[in-house]
Amino acid sequence: MRLVRAMLLPAVGLALAHPALAQTPPTAPASARPAGPPPTPQGWTMTVGVAPVFGMAWAGSKDTALSIFPDLRINYKDTLFLSVQDGLGWNAVNRDGWKAGPIVRSRFGRNEDDGGSPFLIAGGSDALRGMGDVDIAGEAGAFVEKRLGAKRQWRLRAEVRQGFGGHEGVVGDVLAQYSGRSGKLIYAVGPRATLASGDFMRTYYGVDAGQAVRTGLAVSRPDGGLVSYGVGGNLIRPLSQKRVVALFAGVDRLGGEPAGSSLIRERGQRTQFSVGLGYSYRFGL
Repeated sequence: MRLVRAMLLPAVGLALAHPALAQTPPTAPASARPAGPPPTPQGWTMTVGVAPVFGMAWAGSKDTALSIFPDLRINYKDTLFLSVQDGLGWNAVNRDGWKAGPIVRSRFGRNEDDGGSPFLIAGGSDALRGMGDVDIAGEAGAFVEKRLGAKRQWRLRAEVRQGFGGHEGVVGDVLAQYSGRSGKLIYAVGPRATLASGDFMRTYYGVDAGQAVRTGLAVSRPDGGLVSYGVGGNLIRPLSQKRVVALFAGVDRLGGEPAGSSLIRERGQRTQFSVGLGYSYRFGL
């Protein structure tokens, strides 16, 4: 069972993701582990998976879209990780339930034609016409995580990252999660929130003078503060020692600053949701 638990993380990399993962990262760190102490994978491992996700076309959208996200991961023991969802990170501190270290994430751009997800296969939105595209961004920073409880079923995590490229704001994610087991099903659920600086807010939710002329929207310059808050959860079913499926869902609500933007008031909505089904296969290198 330790081997099964060791390969569950890749299966739920999207489990707590923001409804518009392609343009905005999770409202809390995406990774979700099952109940029990974290295992220690041996050597290098690789995970290949796929996850159809139905949710909002872009962060703050009222239109929906269906996307198929890849789940590609490489791990070295419980020390280094690299993936589409979790970025590149190093557990520089890893003892007594604590984890901490540097992390670099990517944030996919936003396309004014259909909402911007590079993985979109159906649906989309034309509400961004005239807003212009937002380039892909990188975010570099650090994380800290603590597991609590007799079986370490509680997980608390926080990240702070500085953006570069598509945006130059500061982003912070916080998460509290409870994990458990019922028969062969493993579950996890908990609240999450994202905060960001004004540069981030204005990049993804603001309307400048040029955009106002092209779209007819009022100029909006949201300040830094709460981006969103919500709750996410997942159900995981191991199929074998190397294969798992995961059902995940989440609902989030935009904070006051982004929700007050004319873009969201007139072309979007505060409440966002996502639901998806993931499959992954993990093997040793």
